[in-house]
Amino acid sequence: AAQALLDSGASAERVRELMPAIEVTGGQAMLAPSLAAALTSEERHRYNQYAWEGSFFLLALAACIAVIARALRAEARVHAEQDNFLALVSHQFKTPLASLQLSLETLALRAPPPEAARTLIDRMLADLARMELMVTQILEAARLERGRVDFKAEPLALAAAVARVTLPLEERARKGRISITSDIGADFYVAADPLALDVVVRNVLENALAAVEDAGGGSIALAARAVNTGVELSVRDSGVGFAAADDSRLFEKFTRLQGGGGGRYGTGLGLFIVRRLMELAGGSVRAHSEGVGRGATFVLLWPAAAGGPRA
Repeated sequence: AAQALLDSGASAERVRELMPAIEVTGGQAMLAPSLAAALTSEERHRYNQYAWEGSFFLLALAACIAVIARALRAEARVHAEQDNFLALVSHQFKTPLASLQLSLETLALRAPPPEAARTLIDRMLADLARMELMVTQILEAARLERGRVDFKAEPLALAAAVARVTLPLEERARKGRISITSDIGADFYVAADPLALDVVVRNVLENALAAVEDAGGGSIALAARAVNTGVELSVRDSGVGFAAADDSRLFEKFTRLQGGGGGRYGTGLGLFIVRRLMELAGGSVRAHSEGVGRGATFVLLWPAAAGGPRA
């Protein structure tokens, strides 16, 4: 505009009067150096501002996308676990149901002799026990997930509690050519909920039995010792074991390791239940194996308690 005024015949003084920020040199209008520098500085400042704001926005957007992606992956993983769980449970129930049907049809159609009938009845009872265990684990896991657990710790004699859980499993152990030994002193008392302790020991023993059965027979040894302010119960088996890298995965929901850890049957919930109940008791559980085919050891730790009235 200043140059247009000059070109139209306006004097330099008139242009300066109208536009104080304009300097006229040799008939050419130009911005005053101070104003040009100020505009350049302002332009640079705006560029920097836009760059910082844009970078922050991009970082925030990337963080939001990462959070959403993580949530979507977690949701997809949950859906996959649920699908796998439903398929697994359907298969696990189908096997004993088919066995029950076959045994009942044999009893109904062939009238077998008493000894053969007794074998069929024992098989049906075992199938029913397996289904009952799976249903129990599913219900227990659901209660733990929803936090609906009435946990009341009291002094419990560990040896008596373990013996109470082991007794119903002795027949299964005998048929599987498995010896179960226990070396737990009568003076070991733990602070635990009676039902939770039974569930924990039963699930660990069931897991050990399955692992040793997969190995074609062997042994399970239980032992206890005092550790600081707690009591440890170790369950050592000569079963199929598991890879060392899988020692933490064992306690995740729906985990059933192939070739180790007694993964032939079950819901993949037993050891998950063990971990949650031990956490509620203020204790812990860990597992160790030298590798597939070399057995495994599970160690349960409860807070110690003074001797109480329960046996």
